[in-house]
Amino acid sequence: MSAPGPQTPPGPAPRAVAVLAGTAVLAVATDQIVKELSVQHLDPTEPVRVLGGLIYLSLLRNSGAAFSLGSGHTWVFPLITLAVIGWIAWMTRRLRSVPWAVSLGLVLGGALGNLGDRLFRAPGPFRGHVVDMISAFAPYGERFAVFNVADSCLTVGVCLAILLELTGRQRDGSRARRAADPGPGNGQAAGEVRP
Repeated sequence: MSAPGPQTPPGPAPRAVAVLAGTAVLAVATDQIVKELSVQHLDPTEPVRVLGGLIYLSLLRNSGAAFSLGSGHTWVFPLITLAVIGWIAWMTRRLRSVPWAVSLGLVLGGALGNLGDRLFRAPGPFRGHVVDMISAFAPYGERFAVFNVADSCLTVGVCLAILLELTGRQRDGSRARRAADPGPGNGQAAGEVRP
């Protein structure tokens, strides 16, 4: 009887892929609905004070990134977004972890939400200005950059990914073993999948 050959790494789990896709769709839909309501109902000259001034709804159109960085190079941002989408597609090849699916779905949804603005809003394709409306602590981004739902999704998704990395959770559902772990003799096999 011949020895078994090298095992092929498992492919993505359908449940994890569904969670990623569902999270991304929900993020994009929420972002676009909030942007459309903001464009229709917010007056750019009259910020709306919310939660006692913790948040101001200030309608702005941003040609750059956070803090208006790169505002003269708007065409670059769609290219960066396409690279992020490609990276997420590559990460999905072995995706079996639901927390990682949520993280990647939030990043994907946030990237797609702002990409929609870059492609379809004025002044034109690849030069469109992103609609921002949430200003913390003061109107018009006086104390912090004005942002939108897509930006929030991106931030939360990246923070979740960092937390998952720091706690050793892998995309395939396993947990990385710390160097101090005694190995399989500690009651759990190396690379064993944990929830």
